[in-house]
Amino acid sequence: MTLATTTAPSAPAILVFDSGLGGLTVHREVARARPDARFIYAADDAFFPYGRQDETKLVDRVVAVMGELIAAHRPDLVVIACNTASTLVLPQLRERFSVPFVGTVPAIKPACAASRSRLVSVLGTEATVRREYTKTLIRDFADGCAINLVGSPRLAELAEAVLHGTAVADADIEREAAPCFVEKDGARTDTIVLACTHYPLLLDRLERLAPWPVTFMDPAPAIARRVVELLGPPGGGPGSAPRFIFISGRAPSLALKAALAGFGIAETASAGV
Repeated sequence: MTLATTTAPSAPAILVFDSGLGGLTVHREVARARPDARFIYAADDAFFPYGRQDETKLVDRVVAVMGELIAAHRPDLVVIACNTASTLVLPQLRERFSVPFVGTVPAIKPACAASRSRLVSVLGTEATVRREYTKTLIRDFADGCAINLVGSPRLAELAEAVLHGTAVADADIEREAAPCFVEKDGARTDTIVLACTHYPLLLDRLERLAPWPVTFMDPAPAIARRVVELLGPPGGGPGSAPRFIFISGRAPSLALKAALAGFGIAETASAGV
């Protein structure tokens, strides 16, 4: 009698893409959910920050860069770990490429469900908070909450600076977050949506500098759950070491290499894509 043999499924390749380093907060959660996967993290640093780019040029840029990344690395799934790109380019990416995409959008629905004061702030880039996609989420899911949209011109760049080893003053971070805190009719903002993946990089400082306690909503855990829904649970042992790529091809500084190590990334590419 011949016994049938089975072959264990190969570990999936997951590409995490952002304009810079903010997607590391998403990568960390997805890697915890699928530790067996092979990860490629690509930062489009040559076009950072996305929030200041012309929308037409940004769409063309992301579609072109994604085509090169998919051809080079053959991912089984792509995580767009950027609110600006997700709210603008996801339809074009899904139309152009067959690989599944998981986007990052402001967590307005869970924030409003969790709020007791019914005062919710959305802290994002200036581009994200003015985008029609964000306004649609508010119309669909605000559930009676008063939504305060706060577009920060500098917070993503401050987060990048911290990871690069640059000293950033508390006052600079506090200034960007201050408009999130609203008092109205005896109630206070109690929930803040972090609508940029860079912002959780500063979470400890945002919490410390807050004038009163609030809940900061980080989208990364929900993104990780969606990845597991699409790819299934872990199917094996630890995957290979994640690979980090700067699209510009520049080499990371020693300070950034140390920061990346904190996210489990030791291998960095010396050339783009």
